[in-house]
Amino acid sequence: MPKSKPYLIGAGVVAAAALLGVVSYTATKPSEPSASPSVVVEQTVEPRSSAEPQSGVYPELEKYARRDAKDPLAVGRADAPVVLIEYADFKCGYCGKFARETEPELMKKYVDEGTLRIEWRNFPIFGEESERAARAAWAAGQQGRFWQFHKAAYAEGAKEKGFGKDRVLALAREAGVPDADRFGRDLDSEAARQAVAKDQEQAYTLGATSTPSFLVNGRPIAGAQPMETFTTAIESARREAAK
Repeated sequence: MPKSKPYLIGAGVVAAAALLGVVSYTATKPSEPSASPSVVVEQTVEPRSSAEPQSGVYPELEKYARRDAKDPLAVGRADAPVVLIEYADFKCGYCGKFARETEPELMKKYVDEGTLRIEWRNFPIFGEESERAARAAWAAGQQGRFWQFHKAAYAEGAKEKGFGKDRVLALAREAGVPDADRFGRDLDSEAARQAVAKDQEQAYTLGATSTPSFLVNGRPIAGAQPMETFTTAIESARREAAK
């Protein structure tokens, strides 16, 4: 795990970090008995909900939503009442499950009608290929094709092919990235590395110990939960935002 820069963190963030860390680790036992609890791992057992519907909300964490209308790694209105922040890795099987099964339903039910905004955060935890896939997604986003790359990279069987340089270039073509030369430059750029590192730092600060991890208007959720878990959190957040 890379060294984190010092942060001034409010009490609410500390509490939420503890919650997300404990829930993530409980739902995500390391696959190797000797693995250190400090190592971030993918979920290997059935995920659990991080909080009951009316509990576990930390208002300070709402500030993590960027709400930048020009953010290519986000979808939905910048002023939507609910923001779901997703911390994920393209080599994570449960992230792929969420991307294929749950996220499209959330987009259809909530994003399209203006209730929900989804903001992606690159959280590569499985080494060099994870890092390259994260930078590639960011590079695709610079040409307005992040979500198309996201779909291609999370297609059934995609992660088994790996994310070597030739492979991410192929995914960029599949995603319709128009300028391959620019994509290649952006992929290996310092700007890409810094953008990915910034997202990683945020996830580590929150105590995330598995992928995927989420925030829904300040409510931590660990794991690729069923649709009902996200629906409950979004509906609750929408009601609170309307008060």
